[in-house]
Amino acid sequence: MRAYSSIGGKKRDEADDEAGLALRPDMPLVPKTSIAGRALVTVIAIMTFLAALTAGAALLIANASDGWRESVSREITIQVRPSPGRDLEAEARKAGDIARAAPGIADVRVFTQDESARLLEPWLGTGLDLGELPVPRLIVVTRAAGGAPDLAALRKTLADKVPGSSLDDHRLWLERLAAMARTIETGAALIFALVLVAMALAISFATHGAMAGNREIINVLHYVGAEDRFVASQFQRHFLRLGLTGGGIGALGAVLVFALSGTLAAWWTATPGGDQIEALFGSFALGWTGYGVIAAIALGVALLTGGISRVIVFRHLKGLY
Repeated sequence: MRAYSSIGGKKRDEADDEAGLALRPDMPLVPKTSIAGRALVTVIAIMTFLAALTAGAALLIANASDGWRESVSREITIQVRPSPGRDLEAEARKAGDIARAAPGIADVRVFTQDESARLLEPWLGTGLDLGELPVPRLIVVTRAAGGAPDLAALRKTLADKVPGSSLDDHRLWLERLAAMARTIETGAALIFALVLVAMALAISFATHGAMAGNREIINVLHYVGAEDRFVASQFQRHFLRLGLTGGGIGALGAVLVFALSGTLAAWWTATPGGDQIEALFGSFALGWTGYGVIAAIALGVALLTGGISRVIVFRHLKGLY
């Protein structure tokens, strides 16, 4: 009997030692490293990367749109169409003189016949004789900085003194540019919101999984009198760390993409494709504001991760009462 008790006692001592090793006082409630934790970091990094790319692209397009509108709003186009019995060159010079005399005008450029014909080359090609076609003369008028020319008076004067002329202040184009910019910004905001929703769902599932894996420990802590804030803070601290790691990786990836895009755009400058890309998106330079937005997104993702886990744990603990 003593031998059996001795063997049984030895086995109990070994079990107690193993339990002591499994539940050390300095061990966290939620394991710091696990397959689920690494998977969540990957998901957070991808979602942060997509959110940062969306926000950065929206900022680039918004800045480019401001540049487009500023450039277009500073110029006015006068078109002088040919009419029988009139000298088109003289009519174009006359219209240019009228525009120069108007207040609020900084510069007037009258396009020659060859310059007007070259403007049609992207659509008609080169090598065509446009001398027999009624190609109108274009006059580009630049507003003075801070000037507000009376376009209605200028339009009336041109119509009275230069028959066949018209004035375009590009208002229709400005409205279309503004509508396009608003549409892109709205689409970017919707994509950003969907990314955040997907991220919140992933965090919720991961929190529920972590709680399921530690259910017995949570229940024991709850029944022995541990405060809900203590248990929730353990999960919040764990998921906040995961959010900071994943958010930092995703934000760094987005910064590298924009930096690489800016470098490539600089290499492509002065090429036809590069000029078109720069005209559409600008120089891909986010500036400190853009990088600050990406950093704020990464920090917000980390706070969102910790906050969601805390709320879910509190709800679970309240269900135990």
